[in-house]
Amino acid sequence: MSADVVSPAGGQRQVFLFLQGPVTPFFARIADALEARGHRCLRVNLCFGDWLFWRRGGAYDFRSSREKWPAYIADLIDREGVTDLVLLGEQRYYHKVAIAAAKARGLHVTVTDFGYLRPDWITLERDGMSGDSCFPRDPEAILDLAGKAPEPDLAPRYRDSFLTQIVWDMAYHLLSNWLWWLYPSYKSHQVHHPALVYLGTGLHILTARRRGPRVDAAVDAIKAAGTRYYVMPLQMENDFQLRAYSPFFDLKTPIHTVIRSFAGSAPAGSRLLIKVHPLDPGVRNWGRIVRRSAQKWGVADRVDYLDGGDLGRMLDGCQGVVTVNSTVGMWSMRAGKPTMTLGAAVYDVAGLTFQGPLDRFWTEGEAPRPDLWEAFIKAIVAHIQIRGVYYRREGMQAAVEAAAARLDLAQGAWLEDRPQPARRLQDFAPGAGLGPIEGLQGA
Repeated sequence: MSADVVSPAGGQRQVFLFLQGPVTPFFARIADALEARGHRCLRVNLCFGDWLFWRRGGAYDFRSSREKWPAYIADLIDREGVTDLVLLGEQRYYHKVAIAAAKARGLHVTVTDFGYLRPDWITLERDGMSGDSCFPRDPEAILDLAGKAPEPDLAPRYRDSFLTQIVWDMAYHLLSNWLWWLYPSYKSHQVHHPALVYLGTGLHILTARRRGPRVDAAVDAIKAAGTRYYVMPLQMENDFQLRAYSPFFDLKTPIHTVIRSFAGSAPAGSRLLIKVHPLDPGVRNWGRIVRRSAQKWGVADRVDYLDGGDLGRMLDGCQGVVTVNSTVGMWSMRAGKPTMTLGAAVYDVAGLTFQGPLDRFWTEGEAPRPDLWEAFIKAIVAHIQIRGVYYRREGMQAAVEAAAARLDLAQGAWLEDRPQPARRLQDFAPGAGLGPIEGLQGA
């Protein structure tokens, strides 16, 4: 059918092509809502997990090799008159190829993921996230957007289900792995085998309750002693925020970079607390890597590796937070703490985050401007966040309705501003100035 058929809502009929999304029926339900509005929705299943969470009409199964994907997706877009591409994980191979084909044809590309705000918000924005986001980095542009936006209601409305997330995630990845012969040429974007990840993450979660009180007590002792300290929250090494939107090829390099800078430039007697991600699967021994790096730079007695504990408690008394581009940076700024990003982040804005080199952050970092922080929140809520959750019925339905309204061009309004260049990607070239730490690369 032609894409220019008029929909019942009075707008132009859109043809949506969904690729891989969150491990939930979220995309299938958005498709139901969009088709109820008179639009058409298609899907390409790349693995069994994709089929498992779609199970409605309009699906194509791609079972050929990667080499045939570019021609396949381009032909499908042209043949079906696709107007919109919707996906999660714009840096996955299959998605990057599809996005390139869509943009070459002037189509709309929408990406989604967990929200920049927590706990019950979802990100929905054009072109991509972080370094690819259309959200402006200019403070005046943000203030202008906020001035036209309604006052947001940030009080939590919906609860999500971590148990459902675990069950669905395991079903998606393990069944896709076991039933590989149904899609024999599919190559996942995952770094490690899913069974290894689930085993490691499960053990990590099970032991977290035992570790937490000890970590909290250690942080309280540092506070009671009046010691200045900084926090570095670690991200997941397989996270595309790290892999695609930072100059670092792994998680070890930013750890070494921050510890070396701390050793040379942080105030005497201050401490650095490095906290592992609560869902880290333990494939790498981050504690050993941190200790070796701290010994290398002569600050073994001033750097603490923390596995567990209350992050809010750590942020409460810290002098500042250094992150690659974790959403913990949002928590930090909400707490009024000086914050530094080493990668591209939607919140890396002059007046919110420190814009100088890392060596100066330890002594020159400043708290975010309260007026700009409030404006930033108003602007992202109005333009790149929707209310809801992925894994519990009521919150998912709210997110589905909000997403369908945003995607329907008869109603939705999108930012068209292009982002400024991602400053951190120039300031921290891969391996820049890291010559002395090559001996640690095998840690």
